[in-house]
Amino acid sequence: MIGNISTNVYYCCIILYFVTSGFYPLSFIWYLYSMTSQFFTYNKGKVIQALRYHFITRREIKIMMIVVNLFAIVSAALFFLKKISPLAFLLSSVLWFTLMIAFWYLLPMIIYKKSGTFKDTFKATLGNEDFIIENGRGSRKWPWGQFSTTMESPHFFHLYFDTRSFFIVPKDAFTGDEVHAARKILTAKIHK
Repeated sequence: MIGNISTNVYYCCIILYFVTSGFYPLSFIWYLYSMTSQFFTYNKGKVIQALRYHFITRREIKIMMIVVNLFAIVSAALFFLKKISPLAFLLSSVLWFTLMIAFWYLLPMIIYKKSGTFKDTFKATLGNEDFIIENGRGSRKWPWGQFSTTMESPHFFHLYFDTRSFFIVPKDAFTGDEVHAARKILTAKIHK
């Protein structure tokens, strides 16, 4: 309780400093975030869910899923009307199940197992000019201009370099209002 009070007093002093010195609120958010960023690790279940979001939001996968679903509906209707044989309906159903299992389970698990990134501990810093990620072996910095888009899933911020390469930052890396501050910074710095 005492630690929370002293922390709140400290933040109030920082706010007072920024208000009296003429800094804009977004500058304050960047300063506050860079001051309080912490190390984070990845949770396997949450990462797999984030990878599912990535696959489902890709345009080519959406189109393919729509086509396969339409094909399954048409084949079911034709089977009901006795226009196709049960074998043709069975094959279309197997195709549908195979694609759903591949996109929902297999692809996220394969990517999770191949990537060593998800087993490491990181610290992310959202700066004025760049995004910095660091771990025990070193750090890497990307200017905001290198990111093409950003997306938010229930547990992560997805930072896309292009349609296929991206970096995910867990919301667990932020505490309290920092999630909202990070969201503001990402939407301000990464233009779609």
